[in-house]
Amino acid sequence: MNRLFALFVMFIPSFLIANPIEVGEKAPTVTVTTHTGEQLDLAEAYAIGPVLIYFYPRAETPGCTRQACNIRDNFDAIESYGLTILGVSRDSVEKLAEFQSNHELPFTLIADEDRVLGGAFKVGSWMGMAYRRQTFLVVDGVVAWRDLSASPDSQSEDALAALRAMN
Repeated sequence: MNRLFALFVMFIPSFLIANPIEVGEKAPTVTVTTHTGEQLDLAEAYAIGPVLIYFYPRAETPGCTRQACNIRDNFDAIESYGLTILGVSRDSVEKLAEFQSNHELPFTLIADEDRVLGGAFKVGSWMGMAYRRQTFLVVDGVVAWRDLSASPDSQSEDALAALRAMN
């Protein structure tokens, strides 16, 4: 029994603990699929200006809806900084299109069903399924700030405070 427990304890951290990309590292430049089914090249997005990439567990769940709506409700302030918002989950394109429509989200959602973007950012997940709530601010193609325990109720304010501190 002790041997089985030891194996269990060794195995669990790989699911629960991730070492996300560090501040100062070059941000991943992969191509992702948006909630509209279109392809988005992140290198092109970074070239336009700062990008806030936030990972969340699942669309239409209470915390994830609060997080998305917090960003939506503060979108004018975010937009004044030229910040592009990308919300990322492992949901399907169809689920994210519905989520975006239901809550009138004025930003792009990324359907990362195959964990391409999450893997590139080394975002943790719950038992290999839904993403942990983590946020990254990319400026000039480099991770300039990260929040590894992002709050659904203050996501936009936290990101804006970080951006203001950089300016």
